[in-house]
Amino acid sequence: MDKYSQISELSKKDHKRLTGVTHDTFNEMVSVCEKSQKETRIKVGRTPKLTLSDRILMLLEYYREYRTFFHIGQSYALSESNAYRTVRKLENILIKSGKFSLPGKKTLLDRDNDIEEIVVDATESKIERPKKNNAGIIRVKRSNII
Repeated sequence: MDKYSQISELSKKDHKRLTGVTHDTFNEMVSVCEKSQKETRIKVGRTPKLTLSDRILMLLEYYREYRTFFHIGQSYALSESNAYRTVRKLENILIKSGKFSLPGKKTLLDRDNDIEEIVVDATESKIERPKKNNAGIIRVKRSNII
């Protein structure tokens, strides 16, 4: 049983809360990726271990939860590198489609746009900086100076 079939029965509110997108947007992402795969289908290599729905769910988990590819790979029984390749491949397909892109800076600066809020995650982490002191300097006595 794939992971997406487990969450597909969630309410609209809970689906959006879990994945960050609505059912309709998720289904649109699946159809765009299916169309792209049919156009560029190469008959060599193994078939993917995960269904397309699960791979898109993996992509959304990566963006939504900021998990590492190691952790995502463990959740889906994949290697870290396979999880990375899968996310990047789907990312490129969705960007190429042009249906799932964010507006540019000029659109955001335009006062006549419909965007009311933009949320940016800018959490700070305290970094300990090395302290400068004289203990790290080696002093050498010069004998040739008069």
